Amino acid sequence: MKSVQVVAFGKPAEVIKLNEVADVGIPGPNEVVVAVEAAPINSSDFLIAAGRYGTLPTPPATLGIEGVGRVIARGSQVTNLKEGDRTLIPFMTPTWTERVKFAASWQRPLPEQADIAQLSMVGVNPATAYLLLTDFVKIPRGGWAIQNGANSATARAVIAIAKSLGIRLVNVVRREDVVSEVKSLGADVVLVDGPDLAKRVARETGGAPVQLALDVVGGSSTLNLMNCLAPKGVVVIYSAMSGQPFTGSAPSMIFSDLSVRAFWLGHWGKAATDEAMAAMYDHLVPMVASGAISAPIAATYGLEGFAEAIGKAAAFKGKVIFTPNKA
Repeated sequence: MKSVQVVAFGKPAEVIKLNEVADVGIPGPNEVVVAVEAAPINSSDFLIAAGRYGTLPTPPATLGIEGVGRVIARGSQVTNLKEGDRTLIPFMTPTWTERVKFAASWQRPLPEQADIAQLSMVGVNPATAYLLLTDFVKIPRGGWAIQNGANSATARAVIAIAKSLGIRLVNVVRREDVVSEVKSLGADVVLVDGPDLAKRVARETGGAPVQLALDVVGGSSTLNLMNCLAPKGVVVIYSAMSGQPFTGSAPSMIFSDLSVRAFWLGHWGKAATDEAMAAMYDHLVPMVASGAISAPIAATYGLEGFAEAIGKAAAFKGKVIFTPNKA
């Protein structure tokens, strides 16, 4: 069985190789074996290859943190899936390979008409977007939130999910040339970041309170978001695309009782119940199937094309998808 693996930590182009590995074997009583149909390349995969992620495997180790595939064998106690069903592969299960085996708990059959490539990406970015909007602040329908990096993959999902929850959203970008692109996604408000962001947000929202800010950029952009928040508001940091340490306002945190939180799907997943997992994906999968949640795809590759795929994904011009079992 072929797998794309990290063989040592370093530059992804140098340390990621295609290897022959042992097959996964037969499923246990509560397990399924799944032939991987589609598995995306995420920025997390590059961080893992570089040795800079929150959880690191021992090389050589198969990469990939999400994907989708067909059940080709199931254990005697599995009742929620049958052979031939398409299903999500649990996130953090290595997917850049031909077959995977895992315990089937919350998984359900996926709609056959849905785009396989889009389904393969529901496990991480849309899941993160959903939890950012629901786990920190209870925003009433018609209430406002704000996010930066609004043209990123996760932020695109935030826009769609916020709309499905009745949450109004201010979307902040760093360049004027992406404003129209984000507006085309159905965004309520799109603004270019800057030190006067709070004044412009107040003008666009009619001074409505903003209780939640989602920060994927870091640096001074975190402070700009913080300045937009109402008292007792929350800033949630889930990445740092700028590469800069985030900045904030101590007086705002003290006198307006603001708080800064952090989010990583890996932590949430370790504590989540099967019921919470199922409820989240029951909300997200129909949105992906309908096209309400989607991400631009740059290219698809078989595992043998791993070197070109890695180079293409590093350019960050759309998602790159591995299709290990495509005929």
